[in-house]
Amino acid sequence: MGSSRERGAAAVEFALLLPVLILILLGIMEFGRAFNTQAVLTGAARESVRVMVISEDTSRAKTAAVTAGVLRPELTASNIAITVPGSTAADPCPAGSTASVTVSYSLSTLTGIAGPFNMTGKGVMLCGG
Repeated sequence: MGSSRERGAAAVEFALLLPVLILILLGIMEFGRAFNTQAVLTGAARESVRVMVISEDTSRAKTAAVTAGVLRPELTASNIAITVPGSTAADPCPAGSTASVTVSYSLSTLTGIAGPFNMTGKGVMLCGG
């Protein structure tokens, strides 16, 4: 009879720990997904600012960010903000100015436990440098 009690106790312990283990597993999945999304956003912002300082064309820079940021749902040009202090229509990226690209994204969660998370990636580069 001692062995059946031990099996029953093990089943109860497993039933108590299973939700905690599942929560840890789901947390690891969500964290990994958020970490990957942050890396993608930062890479998209860096590529966009590189294109901005080379081509001095904001539409090409936004297209570069959208192309580099492969996410689902995808990035759009409205997710991308480009700022260049001292820029004019004739000179959108004057030498010595710092171009800055910020890519914003709302990451929905797989589990629905928390979120959505608003994430940003930023790239900064010197114009004419």
